[in-house]
Amino acid sequence: AFIDGPVSAVAWFASITRRCTPAIAPHALHSRDALQRQLCCSSVARCRIAAMAAAPRSDRSLLFITGLVLAGLMLLDATSLDVALARAMGGAEGFPLRDHWFLTQVLHTGGRRAAWVLSAGLALAVLWPVGPLRQLNWQSRVQLAVTTPLVSLSVSALKWLSLTSCPWDLKLFGGWLPYVPHWSAVADGGGGHCFPAGHASAGFAFIGGYFVFRNVAPRTARIWLQASLASGLLLGLAQQLRGAHFMSHTLWTALVAWCIAFAVDTAWQHWKRE
Repeated sequence: AFIDGPVSAVAWFASITRRCTPAIAPHALHSRDALQRQLCCSSVARCRIAAMAAAPRSDRSLLFITGLVLAGLMLLDATSLDVALARAMGGAEGFPLRDHWFLTQVLHTGGRRAAWVLSAGLALAVLWPVGPLRQLNWQSRVQLAVTTPLVSLSVSALKWLSLTSCPWDLKLFGGWLPYVPHWSAVADGGGGHCFPAGHASAGFAFIGGYFVFRNVAPRTARIWLQASLASGLLLGLAQQLRGAHFMSHTLWTALVAWCIAFAVDTAWQHWKRE
């Protein structure tokens, strides 16, 4: 009833795509225009509501998973599994692989330098994106470039506050210090600064890539997360073989990195909505 001919039809469909205004003055609009605007407003509102509802559902699922991992790590700390695993890698004579060239030169020194290069590359990619980073807008690239060093700095700060000494300093493994759980308020008498695992953060620091890609390219997000977790676990295992950390130190670093990246993403999305 509203379309009088082909020209009117084109105009009618084109007008629907225009941005609708929040308020409609009935006395100023023709009934046809009023209906068009109502349809537009209804469509925009439904899209906005759907987008706002999807993110919280996803975030609630991630919060639930985070809680499960936290509970699992707390249970792990209540057992003696850390010491048992460390005994499989060393003994009263120390750790035989402590000075192995592949662990020290390739995975320790090389891994740290590679993380620096990649972190600098993410900073440059804010202006000159390459590869999958081209799929991200500049705000998301800034988020990723900020999250990566923030994770590393946060882990370093926690290590600086820690009273926990490294396994290779303990009497159990040829050192001179007693074993004290890392959550104990009592110091073991050593230099401390060994919890959580700092070197593993060179891999886990890039977990933030999962959050910037998850709504843009889900497959890329999963691959990015898997690569970050795998590299962090590999670097953490290298340090465990050397006697520099217990397994739980590496796992706690992973959780800290995840929580920081999650928090940054939540704050960033809120800032963009504002």
